[in-house]
Amino acid sequence: MSTAARARAAAPGALAGVLSASLLGLFLLPVWALLGFATPAGIVHESSDPQFWAALDVTLQASAIAVAASLLLGVPLGYLLARKRFPGKAVIRSVVLLPVMIPHLVAGLALFLWIEPGGTVYRIAHWAGVPLLDSIWAVALVMVYVGASYTVLASEFAFRSVEEDALEAARSLGASRTDAFLDVTLPTAGRGILTGALLTWARGVSEIGAFLILAYAVYPGAGYTGPVTSPVSVYIYNLYGLNLHAAAAAASLLLLLALAAFLAVQLFERWGRLPWRRGEVGA
Repeated sequence: MSTAARARAAAPGALAGVLSASLLGLFLLPVWALLGFATPAGIVHESSDPQFWAALDVTLQASAIAVAASLLLGVPLGYLLARKRFPGKAVIRSVVLLPVMIPHLVAGLALFLWIEPGGTVYRIAHWAGVPLLDSIWAVALVMVYVGASYTVLASEFAFRSVEEDALEAARSLGASRTDAFLDVTLPTAGRGILTGALLTWARGVSEIGAFLILAYAVYPGAGYTGPVTSPVSVYIYNLYGLNLHAAAAAASLLLLLALAAFLAVQLFERWGRLPWRRGEVGA
């Protein structure tokens, strides 16, 4: 092969490398700037602030509720969209995508008007002992609204990937439809469903716009007995208006905790302590 031919063959790979490095630089350089501005001393100081940990605690509690609700409600809808034929499927899929497309503040305003004090939904929730404003349930509600779409869509794609031949083989061996679903469909789709749940969690934790309307502050009540606080994104936003160095330190600490969680997942994968093989999540 001539030098010119080898250069032409290598060109697509080189271009891909340059473009990929550019995107990775865009991901990493702002984080580097944030960590440099925060300084190690500032991060250590923020790590001793109980207000940060209270905000993080309420965020993680609410996100666990939101992910559980998204799985309970979203996986069946994903299954129906993937495996069943019915009128209006395109409309329903568009409704599922709606929370992904609308601005965060619009989502918060829509939710507020739906559960406004004195309204039917508000009265029913109050009767059930589940306050829907300035509470952990408000945080979870926002997270479900903005994040459950990812669970539905990932579940739909996962259920579509299940081969019909595998289901027919299970039925030919005497498995009922329920057994085939539990033994073949659900395990095969499990990785995709898990990916959707992780995306739902990440989307909920990163939310702020709707929190500013429904849960700017979180007060003790049903489901939460801690101090008055805010979701961690609102906590950092409030610091930004008061002390930029403190806001950068809190944001850096959150980033480092997220990185530690990611590395822990990688290690648990390597040690075989998770219900999937290494590298399978999102595959």
